[in-house]
Amino acid sequence: MSHFFPENRLAETQDYLTRFAAKFDLHDMQVSGHVPNTRRALAATEYAREHGRLNAFREAAMCGFWQHGVDVESDAGLRRIATESELDPEAVVSAADDPVYLGRVDALRDEAHSRGVNGIPAFFFGDQPFPVVGCQSYELLARTAEAAGAVPRR
Repeated sequence: MSHFFPENRLAETQDYLTRFAAKFDLHDMQVSGHVPNTRRALAATEYAREHGRLNAFREAAMCGFWQHGVDVESDAGLRRIATESELDPEAVVSAADDPVYLGRVDALRDEAHSRGVNGIPAFFFGDQPFPVVGCQSYELLARTAEAAGAVPRR
């Protein structure tokens, strides 16, 4: 089991994430100190993409993890996410262990690492060679985008 932060920083980090979520009217977020291994869930996401249910699967996975404490590492958690995103639960669990989907996930991870990504989410702006990584404020992301040449919409 891996953890986000050492015990002495966990409460501070949980408080930050809870306040961050509240800015978006998310008040029932569950913040754990455990970082799940999402490789199988990401493989299942590739399956959902192929079956036209990518957005529904992502939504079910994110809400499941952050609001309902769904274990995205477990077969039971993947079945729940599949059901909520209108996919065959057994097909999703099978896809989570399929070498084709796992290979896609590994290739994307390798590409991300080669570009300096060491966490998620990660954002690249303009010609900047390195990403902005982690849970960042909208204001920081907007300033970074504008510094890279983006123009705000009116």
